[in-house]
Amino acid sequence: MQKGTLFLIPHTIGDTRPGDVIPQKVFDVTLNLDVFIVENIRTSRRFIRKLHPEKNIDEIQFLELNKHTSPEQIQNYLQSIEQGKNIGLMSEAGNPGIADPGASVVALAHQKAVRVVPLVGPSSILLALIASGLNGQNFAFNGYLPLDNQERIAKLKQLEMRSKTEEQSQIFMETPFRNNQILEMLLKVLQKSTLLSIAAEISTDTEFIQTKSVAQWTNNTPDLNKRPAIFVIQA
Repeated sequence: MQKGTLFLIPHTIGDTRPGDVIPQKVFDVTLNLDVFIVENIRTSRRFIRKLHPEKNIDEIQFLELNKHTSPEQIQNYLQSIEQGKNIGLMSEAGNPGIADPGASVVALAHQKAVRVVPLVGPSSILLALIASGLNGQNFAFNGYLPLDNQERIAKLKQLEMRSKTEEQSQIFMETPFRNNQILEMLLKVLQKSTLLSIAAEISTDTEFIQTKSVAQWTNNTPDLNKRPAIFVIQA
């Protein structure tokens, strides 16, 4: 029996109409899928309803994948794909496998010689980078910074030094309710000449993207509280 395909399904980043940022191919593929591996079942059900109002949501099987999912459960998630069934892997926002737990499923699919098909969709990380005007030839995504303040300060200094010595843009993110605190720390810790790009609520009606030096940002900062944001620095 021929194995099924694992489709990597992009999700809107914010409260955006899917048709504005999601290609038709995604609509076509998801219409014929009835099994999805998702980070959050409630938001995924809502997203599928937006894509296909006519689809019976109660006939869809949603398999939850988060930090509480065991390796044994993940193994079971791909059983039906080995029996010829196609499955969609969906992130909470953006593309699965980047800053979300989807990579473990993709890795397992490759181990089992399952075809993996990534579909085009919005990535807040890449959109922030290309809109920043900073180095897009050499860059690194660093995920979330440490929670401990001293470790965070040390990490920021390390990233700034790496950016300077390797001519590399450094990208990172923070939990939305802590954005104002990390911005305040950035302005205190980084050199005044270091460039800082802030991209908040990308692809939504309240999108905010600006790049300035740390000196220029001082005393002129946006309110980022509870606004999903990506930060890019270049020394």
